Formats: sequence, structure tokens, C-alpha cells
Amino acid sequence: MDMKQFLLTAASVLFALAAQAQIYQWQDENNRTVISDLPPSGQVRQQRKIETETPAANASTGKTMADREMEFRKRQKDSREAAEKAEKEQRMNVQRKEDCEASRRSLQVLESGERLALRDSKGERYFIDDAQRAQEIAKVREAIQVNCK
Repeated sequence: MDMKQFLLTAASVLFALAAQAQIYQWQDENNRTVISDLPPSGQVRQQRKIETETPAANASTGKTMADREMEFRKRQKDSREAAEKAEKEQRMNVQRKEDCEASRRSLQVLESGERLALRDSKGERYFIDDAQRAQEIAKVREAIQVNCK
């Protein structure tokens, strides 16, 4: 028990000393910037004391470094997912616009009254009749309603 109490006391003293550590930054006589945990000795041009974050400051927020890291990673993931979603929507809108224009061109050709030829499964060309033209016009108009909003 004595050894455990001694180690616990020594650890708490070291922790307290580490919490009170300060960092100094200054420029020496050769105009070099020096950063140290010891105060400057001799002549210095500019001295600045850098405040370090103490464990007590972390305790007041109630968040450990691991918790803050997890929050950061979650924010990164959320922003990445939002960017991917926005990019996907943009691609869908572009595709829908292209489909709309293609459907309108097809409707224009179908309604022009010109003879239209298609190819069958054997690759042979055949001309469509008025009934097939009417069916194709109906399909294209439906596609226009879906794609051209």
C-alpha cells in the first residue's frame, strides 16, 4: 500500500507540474526565433509567453481528446457525404436535362411526318407505319413529362 500511495502522489505532482508548464518564444541577439519551456537568459529582442491548454480547461468542456477527434471525424464524414449527395444530384439533373433534350428532338422528328426507318433484330431496315408512329409519339411525350420538369 505504501508504494501505491507513493506512486500516486508522485504521478499527481508530475501531472500538476506538467499542467503548469509554460512555453516561451523569443528572438535572440542573432535574430533567431527560439521556443523553449525555460525562460530566456541574456539579451532578447522580443519575448512572448505562449499560454498552453491545461488539463483543467479540457475538464471544463467535459471532452477528452478522443471525443474531440471522433467529433472531428464525424463532421468530416458528414461534409463528405453532403458533397457526394450534391454531386450526385447535379449529375442526375444534367442527365435529366440531356434526356429531356433528346426526347424533344425525337418528338420533333416523329411529328415532322417524314418517313422513318428502324432496324429489326436481324439488322434489316423497315419503315414505321402510322400506328407505330402514334405509339412512339405517346412514349416520347411521356418521357418528356418525366424528364422535362
